[in-house]
Amino acid sequence: MEAAVSQRLGEEVGEGDEPGQCQSTAAAAAAGERKRRPPRSSRVSLVPIFSDGRRKGGRTRRRPLRRTNHTLAFRDISPQAPVHIIIIPKVKDGLSRLSKAEERHVEVMGHLLYAAKTIAKQENLDDGFRIVINDGPNGCQSVYHLHIHLLGGRQMNWPPG
Repeated sequence: MEAAVSQRLGEEVGEGDEPGQCQSTAAAAAAGERKRRPPRSSRVSLVPIFSDGRRKGGRTRRRPLRRTNHTLAFRDISPQAPVHIIIIPKVKDGLSRLSKAEERHVEVMGHLLYAAKTIAKQENLDDGFRIVINDGPNGCQSVYHLHIHLLGGRQMNWPPG
């Protein structure tokens, strides 16, 4: 099953889908820290990108926290809050970023938001949570497959950026 999901998620990255550099990444690069390079291959399996689980064949693997017919959810490998979960659609269908969404993506985006609500309840985030979608280089998007960050477990600050 996971291999099938990886195959569906591993779609070609199209022109204009190169990862951007957000301010925190730019600051790290300026400070001499090593920045991550985009994958060499034009085909990307996103299950390992959102992963920190057991190793298999030199690649990091993760078991999904939650799986539905339309979405997968994982704990973020670099959490920014006590609860930081990434929710992705199982099928990319050209939806690399929110600004590229078309009317045909409405159902997929609805599934993502409903999954976020369900996971927030499962994680006991009754006092509230934040949903974040990064879009493009200035929006600090680093993985060009639409995904939602579910953040909670502490008081969120405003403004967020």
